[in-house]
Amino acid sequence: MAVAAATPAAARADLFNFRRFDLRGRFVQGGYAKGTAEPRREIWVDGKPQGLTSAEGHFIIGFDRDAPELCTLEIKGEKPLFIDIDKTEYSIQRVDGLPPSTVTPSDPALLQRIARERALKDEAFASREDADWFMGRFSKPLEKYRISGRFGNQRILNGEPRSPHYGIDLAAPTGTPVFAPQTARVVLAEPDLHFEGGLILLDHGQGLISMYLHLSAIDVKKGDIVPKGAQIGRVGATGRATGPHLCWRLKWRDRALDPSLMSGI
Repeated sequence: MAVAAATPAAARADLFNFRRFDLRGRFVQGGYAKGTAEPRREIWVDGKPQGLTSAEGHFIIGFDRDAPELCTLEIKGEKPLFIDIDKTEYSIQRVDGLPPSTVTPSDPALLQRIARERALKDEAFASREDADWFMGRFSKPLEKYRISGRFGNQRILNGEPRSPHYGIDLAAPTGTPVFAPQTARVVLAEPDLHFEGGLILLDHGQGLISMYLHLSAIDVKKGDIVPKGAQIGRVGATGRATGPHLCWRLKWRDRALDPSLMSGI
């Protein structure tokens, strides 16, 4: 069972459908699956419509950080596929010394700024590029780095419990080049957001969007199509950051994914 060997969950999934869809990926919380079916077929995940397969029939789905143990995949005209999802254990990460305004902002002008910036991000996250660039293997966005924070960790900021960390932190000196891990369209390129600092969002197709936070420089603009390996910016410590690093995040539609599972970090 080749799929099971590469992906330890999926014991209850229909092996015939796995092979028919050539379904591959990481079947864990924060993971993903890529497959191929008939072109331009409707995709349903856990009872919700999630777009169409590509012109070549390719598709991707994601499993959220807190995904339940079973995911239902339906391609119109095909038998439903039930996929087991392995649980991921998350640790606790404490970050102290942050300015109070970045942890619990209260100034009215700052709250208005945050709301404006949230609207910009929401618009970018709604992007649905008609492409299947996601099918290619993702590379790492930095050549050299030290992992300083893992995906999914429960965060305690200045002693207060907060939402989980939805990225992987790659510590590197300010100015270190950041590269696109896969071909994409730039859907956001902002140099100075309150929380994220310099922020780039890349759409790899079908709602798979990668994020690059705390950048000291941005080398692309909204609307650009960047090839895999192209330099898009430089590492920094802007926004809510205590030191220079790249916070690398990944979302499939409304689900938070672990980018390290896509790239092999």
